[in-house]
This record gives sequence, C-alpha cells and structure tokens, in this order.
Amino acid sequence: MGEQSKPMQKIELEIVALSHSITQSNSYAVILGEVNGLRRLPIVIGGFEAQAIAVALENMHPSRPLTHDLMKNFMTAFDIQLQEVYICDLQEGIFYSKLVCFTANDTIEIDSRTSDALALAVRFGCPIYVYSNILEQAGLENENAEKNSPPATITAEPVANDLTSMSLVELNKLLQEVLEQEDYIRAIDIRDEINKKTAQKKS
Repeated sequence: MGEQSKPMQKIELEIVALSHSITQSNSYAVILGEVNGLRRLPIVIGGFEAQAIAVALENMHPSRPLTHDLMKNFMTAFDIQLQEVYICDLQEGIFYSKLVCFTANDTIEIDSRTSDALALAVRFGCPIYVYSNILEQAGLENENAEKNSPPATITAEPVANDLTSMSLVELNKLLQEVLEQEDYIRAIDIRDEINKKTAQKKS
C-alpha cells in the first residue's frame, strides 16, 4: 500500500468586509481574510444572508429573530455548540462548507451553504477555516492588507436619498422606515450618517 495522504491543511479566515457586489445585481460579496496573512477570499452571497451577517457583525437587535438567530437559539436550547465552520470544497465557482457541532456526547459535521455557515459563525463567535488548496485556487493576494486586520467594514448599497443633505429628524425617520422593512444593510449606512451629524453638532 502507498503512503497515506496527509490531511488537508486548514487556514483560519475572518470576515474583513461585506459589500454590494458590482458583478451581480441583488448580490453581495463577503470578503474573508487570512488571519495573520495577506490573502483574501471573496464569496458572492445573496441579500438575505448578507443581511443576516450584517446584523450580527453590527450587534443589531431585530424586533423578531432572523432565521439564523432562531437556529442559534434552537441549538443553544438543546446544548449544541458550533465549534467551527470550514470551507471544504469549490466546484464550478460554488463554495461548499461544513458546520462542526458538538454536544456532551458527540461531534458531528453538517453540510451547509457557505453563506449560512458564515452567518452562524458570527453569531457563535467560532473560527472560520478554509482548506489551503481552495485558498490557493480562489484567493487573492492583497499587498496593502495589514496582518492584524481592523474590524469588518460593511459597505451598503447607495441609498436612494442623498443622506448628507438630510436633517437628523429626516434621517431618524428614514432609519425607522428601513428597520421596519428589515433592510439592515441600508440601516447601517443611515445610522453611520446620523452618528456623523451628531458628532458634528457636538463639536
């Protein structure tokens, strides 16, 4: 028998940015960065999953639980912990992931869409990994990236109204409307503008 193949090396990633995708309409790009490294792994995800990741990254509290909040609550209620998620395959431009869950008695791996895996990883605060061959195949070298990355940045879609010309009262009203529509990515953009105007008012 030949030599046993070595297990594939896993590399830890972190979410460094979330932005509207310029290549696909109604899609977003989540950018994963190599921890202590310079490579970046961009993954296109849907709007719903982007909202779910944005809500957790920004510590926003929707009036009712989103699907991924519900899943975390369900797992926690039955004492199931999410230990890690990892991107295990790439086929025809689609990334495949697994959730590594453990209970008092068992550890199991569950297949997952990568966007769902990331939305849960942010909620559980667990590490995100990728097999080294996938990062070599689909990763991009970012020479300007700092090894100790700042917190993830979220770039919202351009909001129809020009936020800079709106008053604080108008912005707060718009924020409430957007929150009622559960459009959390737009809400982040509006909230940032409110914070900017409030800081200017104080200075």
